[in-house]
Amino acid sequence: MLRLLLAALHLIALGLGLGAVWGRARAMSDVARGGHGEAGDASAARRAFAADAWWGIAALVWITTGLWRLFGETEKATGYYMRNHVFWAKMGVLVVILLLEVWPMMTLIRWRIAAGRGEGARFSGPGAAAARRIALISYAQAALVVAMVFAAAAMARGYGAR
Repeated sequence: MLRLLLAALHLIALGLGLGAVWGRARAMSDVARGGHGEAGDASAARRAFAADAWWGIAALVWITTGLWRLFGETEKATGYYMRNHVFWAKMGVLVVILLLEVWPMMTLIRWRIAAGRGEGARFSGPGAAAARRIALISYAQAALVVAMVFAAAAMARGYGAR
């Protein structure tokens, strides 16, 4: 039953994360189109904050269940994964996703803090250029999540095993 629960949570986090990072990209694109301080920015910013929060929750569940499945040996022995080049490719893609997340995460944290302080009656976010950059990074992360799905499907079918 634990194997089933961990696998299901891992897959649910995948779907949730993919939708969330795509939603964040869309919301940030809307912020960029609205410009800095325009009337539409507050609504787009709320959507970006919500999507970003779900992206973070999904990442936490995804990484936690993945580590549990790996080191708890609920599916296969840890050695199977350590010798599997598709697993390492999948982990490489995860590292790229995490590295890409550093700047958007820091920017959105600063943005949230500023919004929480109520700095100005109007929205004061990172500006159109930063919003476009976060959107672009988020779209790239969505594509990389899809690449991880292909790697996971290949591993499930025995590819990469030595």
